[in-house]
Amino acid sequence: MTFLPTLRNLVSAYQAFERYSAPDVKAMGLTTTQFDVIATLGNQPPMTCKELGEKTLVTKGTLTGVLERLEAKGILERKLNPEDARSQMIGLTTVGQTLFEKVFPAHLSHLNKVFEKLNTKELAEITKSLQALKNAFEK
Repeated sequence: MTFLPTLRNLVSAYQAFERYSAPDVKAMGLTTTQFDVIATLGNQPPMTCKELGEKTLVTKGTLTGVLERLEAKGILERKLNPEDARSQMIGLTTVGQTLFEKVFPAHLSHLNKVFEKLNTKELAEITKSLQALKNAFEK
C-alpha cells in the first residue's frame, strides 16, 4: 500500500484548498457549488444540463436544486433546446453575467495569493502529477 502517503497528501491538499477558498466564495454571498456553476457558465454560450454537469464538479442531483435556486435569483435562465426539445439550454442572465464578471476575477485573485508562492516548474510538476493520477483512475 505504497500509495497511502500520496492519498493522504492529496486529501489534505484538497481540504486545505477548501478551507482557503470556501470562505472567500461565501463572503461573495454564494455557495461553492453556485460559484462553480456561475464560473462555468460565464462568458460561454448556453449549454445543456448534461454539458454543465460534465464541466462542473456538481452531481446531477445537486445540480438540479442549485439551478432552481440560481434561476429564482435571476442569475440564470433555462430555455428549450432548439435542437432537442427534450433538453434545456442553461445560460447566465445579464444579472448573472455581471455577477460572474465581479466574483470570478476576485476569486482568482484570492487564489493567486497562494499559487504565486509556487514557481513555474513546481506548478508544471503538480499539474502533470495530478493529470497522471486522473488518467490512472479513468483507465
